[in-house]
Amino acid sequence: MEVNPPKQEHLLALKVMRLTKPTLFTNIPVTCEEKDLPGDLFNQLMRDDPSTVNGAEVLMLGEMLTLPQNFGNIFLGETFSSYISVHNDSNQVVKDILVKADLQTSSQRLNLSASNAAVAELKPDCCIDDVIHHEVKEIGTHILVCAVSYTTQAGEKMYFRKFFKFQVLKPLDVKTKFYNAETDEVFLEAQIQNITTSPMFMEKVSLEPSIMYNVTELNSVSQAGECVSTFRSRAYLQPMDTRQYLYCLKPKKEFAEKAGIIKGVTVIGKLDIVWKTNLGERGRLQTSQLQRMAPGYGDVRLSLEAIPDTVNLEEPFHITCKITNCSERTMDLVLEMCNTNSIHWCGISGRQLGKLHPSSSLCLALTLISSVQGLQSVSGLRLTDTFLKRTYEYDDIAQVCVVSSAIKVES
Repeated sequence: MEVNPPKQEHLLALKVMRLTKPTLFTNIPVTCEEKDLPGDLFNQLMRDDPSTVNGAEVLMLGEMLTLPQNFGNIFLGETFSSYISVHNDSNQVVKDILVKADLQTSSQRLNLSASNAAVAELKPDCCIDDVIHHEVKEIGTHILVCAVSYTTQAGEKMYFRKFFKFQVLKPLDVKTKFYNAETDEVFLEAQIQNITTSPMFMEKVSLEPSIMYNVTELNSVSQAGECVSTFRSRAYLQPMDTRQYLYCLKPKKEFAEKAGIIKGVTVIGKLDIVWKTNLGERGRLQTSQLQRMAPGYGDVRLSLEAIPDTVNLEEPFHITCKITNCSERTMDLVLEMCNTNSIHWCGISGRQLGKLHPSSSLCLALTLISSVQGLQSVSGLRLTDTFLKRTYEYDDIAQVCVVSSAIKVES
């Protein structure tokens, strides 16, 4: 929408046009039955129309392209291009012509002029042309300010401006969710929704991790030795449709502490999304840095390194536990094992584990036996710090399926 001050007589005329791709022409068929008054007239006109497809005149299909009839929509991440022309409508030579183009947003004002040097003179019926490009990075109201200054033959300095106001819309709705694994791995789910009115070709959706993480994309499957996208050939995202992408992030050793623990708020990375619309117009968005709050484990973290899925009734099985000191002090730990109604620990309770320094860890191989069939919970571990006389209880550590020893378990 153009918003301009009252007209003033000037020797130069300014024209500004947005450069955009053409659109497919849609033919609206007008037809009737043969017994109606026009007879075959309408059908013949459609067959003679060069914009229709032969043999499919009534299907609203077209073979022609049309130039844009209005300013159109501009979406965040697309490139705004505009053609600026200053024409000398007078019969005299104009001197020292300077054309400036600024784009004003709610937060900044950008100079888009290709050259800030003045043109020495402009003869009658001649023009100065310029093409500007700008990748739109803000949503909301934008104002293109075009200013022209020049000097007449009489030495009078003239100046005028034109304002072109347009809105930048949001093309995608991006939502993220974090899932913390039992290990230090983090799973990121990104939900991307097309909130425009036209289909999008999703050219690339990738996660650029921070320097603290390595990332693995989980959006493809292996078939016949080749990686195939989980979306198959459906690269188009229809209006209001949503697609989910999954990524696995693992901390790098040099940024994790000795025990492999990352604490507090950490920067995961940012999503990079590239798409194309209509006749190949390209758009790109990068999210802000995604942050994740690392889970709190208290002073002592107990994790399972190995445990069987299925065990036999009344037969010993083994698990491996990892104990990590997450505090900033040294601990002197004692391991106690408390039996439950279904799971019984084999070994000596009250065993001294020795001193465990901050961010250090140790692994324990423990033996259990189950007296009840079904899905049973592993519980009853107690760790006591003899320095502070503080006990840490660990129940529902994991679950195992207990079956009768007469049943053969196939892996």
